[in-house]
Amino acid sequence: MEWLPVSAALLLTGALALASASILLPSSDGTAEALRVVQEQGGVWMAAAVIFFVASVCLSLGLPAIVVLFEQRGRALGLVSVVVLAFGFIGTSGYAMLMVFFRSLVVTDTIVGQGLDEVAEDAGLLVFLYAWIIGFVLGELLLGIALLRAGTVPRWVPFALLLHVVAIACSALLPDWLGKVTILLFVAGMAGIAIQATSPSGRRLG
Repeated sequence: MEWLPVSAALLLTGALALASASILLPSSDGTAEALRVVQEQGGVWMAAAVIFFVASVCLSLGLPAIVVLFEQRGRALGLVSVVVLAFGFIGTSGYAMLMVFFRSLVVTDTIVGQGLDEVAEDAGLLVFLYAWIIGFVLGELLLGIALLRAGTVPRWVPFALLLHVVAIACSALLPDWLGKVTILLFVAGMAGIAIQATSPSGRRLG
């Protein structure tokens, strides 16, 4: 079990990195605003892309710390949630690469205005983006439910994850700043998981 503290630390590090990138990334409404952000805040855009990639790697390596919480009850659902989350976590690195590629297209004037609208409507790109988002949100939802059934973490941990899922579903109704802040619910949930995963007595709560 010597690897477990490392996995738990990476899980929390990845969650913090994901929150940092989400808060750091400038908001943009529409293609014109997105172009302006990349052109005027290219450094911030690239920094967010790098942090998203780091978050993807750390979160993926932190998945074993989640698995150990399902030694008894909720094991099947817990394993399913981890598999779905793995898809979402790995997809985050793909999103980071898309950010880098998008900036290179804008900086070299390869894509402007109407061209960006056409790229945004590409079927393959939309399938990837929606699959990534659904995988991430669905995995978090299943994980919250599985943790409630397993009873191996304090109840606030799964509730924090489930509340974050609700916040994502209602993001269109929330102010931009509040939508960004809700990522801290995910960080709190991952922190609770990391702490309990490294505590043998915590894993026997259920």
